[in-house]
Formats: sequence, structure tokens, C-alpha cells
Amino acid sequence: MASDPNDLHAQMFDLLLDKVREDPFPSVTMLDMLEGMLQEGDVEQYTGVLMNKVREVDFPSIDHLRRLLAFA
Repeated sequence: MASDPNDLHAQMFDLLLDKVREDPFPSVTMLDMLEGMLQEGDVEQYTGVLMNKVREVDFPSIDHLRRLLAFA
């Protein structure tokens, strides 16, 4: 979670990432929002959440795979 309660970026990143983590099929809009606000230190955490989603299912989302490939 956000270390500085006054850091709006960290708060929004954590909020959106938690929603993506909890939703089996997060919306493209929410993923686009997250990617649009990524800072260097956020990429590992974001891609980790997507990797877990891909690993957890037999037929992963093509969108998730494409997003991960863009960071690879």
C-alpha cells in the first residue's frame, strides 16, 4: 500500500491495482488507466499482477498476454 497518505499517485495506483487483482476479468479501461499512470517503480508490481492472472487460468486473456509482451 501507499507509504505516504498524501501521495495521490500511490493511492490511486494501489486502489486500481487492488481492483484489477480482485477482478477475474478487469476492464480494458481500468488496465489502460493503470498503464497510463505507471511510473518506473510501478511496472514490476503491475506486471506481477497480470502474470498471476495468466498463470491462474487454463485459457489466459489475449489482452493480458499482449500487455505483458509489451513490457517484456
